[in-house]
Amino acid sequence: MKLARNFFRPLAIGAPDPYRELPVTLERMIHFVPPHIEKVRAKVPELAKQVDVVLGNLEDAIPLESKLDARRGFIAMAKATDFGATALWTRINALNSPWMLDDVTEIMAEVGDKLDVVMVPKVEGPWDIHYCDQLLAQLEARHGVKKPVLIHAILETAEGVKNVDAIAAASPRMHGMSLGPADLAASRAMKTTRVGGGHPEYKVLADPAGDAPRAVAQQDLWHYTIAKMVDACAANGIKAFYGPFGDFSDDSACESQFRNAFLLGCAGAWSLHPSQIAIAKRVFSPDAGEVKFAARILEAMPDGSGAVMIDGKMQDDATWKQAKVIVDLARRVAEKDPELARAYGF
Repeated sequence: MKLARNFFRPLAIGAPDPYRELPVTLERMIHFVPPHIEKVRAKVPELAKQVDVVLGNLEDAIPLESKLDARRGFIAMAKATDFGATALWTRINALNSPWMLDDVTEIMAEVGDKLDVVMVPKVEGPWDIHYCDQLLAQLEARHGVKKPVLIHAILETAEGVKNVDAIAAASPRMHGMSLGPADLAASRAMKTTRVGGGHPEYKVLADPAGDAPRAVAQQDLWHYTIAKMVDACAANGIKAFYGPFGDFSDDSACESQFRNAFLLGCAGAWSLHPSQIAIAKRVFSPDAGEVKFAARILEAMPDGSGAVMIDGKMQDDATWKQAKVIVDLARRVAEKDPELARAYGF
């Protein structure tokens, strides 16, 4: 077992020191781009002004015959675009695939200094993170990369969910985790073909009351896993994210699923279609009324101690902490969104 004092040491001579605290960034939506399609790449400079994260996808949804084109396209896209305050990520191919090693080595060689996060699919345990951690450190050292590239794990196997705590604590390079519902459903032998969201047959019935119709409530297939992921991430100072919502025709269900994740503690979600950008922006930005009420709590309790009454409700140090989470997020949103800044009163 690695000694605690060695946890934050670089894993290669010449690699940058790992972060002791994650950079404070706004990541309401991780927008997926298929970089093998030239006309999509051409839209990225304008897209980067609209989203918090641009992710070049190299894994699922990229045809086998397009894998090399996707990698080359991502590198070209990264070189050609000024991302400004928008983060640049890539989802590499799975660790057991024939493309993963070249994905990492070529991208780090060409655009390592522009890359913020590597998303690693199908992470099953801390050993997967340790491998990527060492590899990234060696490549940072070889190519003179000045800041550490972070790792984001996708939970999409039963083994990964079982090991979620160890994955979250595996490396100071950990950025966070996303739920991968489709592969996870297959791994668990769940009986659904939906990509995220609920299922009409996953429900509970009210107790019978004579001949009256029984009330029905559809349940959330993913509540347990999201809550478990959020706890693991929060305990280790990293971020949790909802993953994909595959039904682009049902914006209402997408918004409901995103909002459940937001309320449970997720920082953002994936956007796979342009219509989902606005949904994620709306959902993962705190409500203006909530922000103003939270600001009143902080004003009434500047040092976070004691107790006060506001609008007939008691506020104490616990609600002060809740209010600070909301106001801190609102300030990050306001820096990027002038319209919401005005709504928040900043």
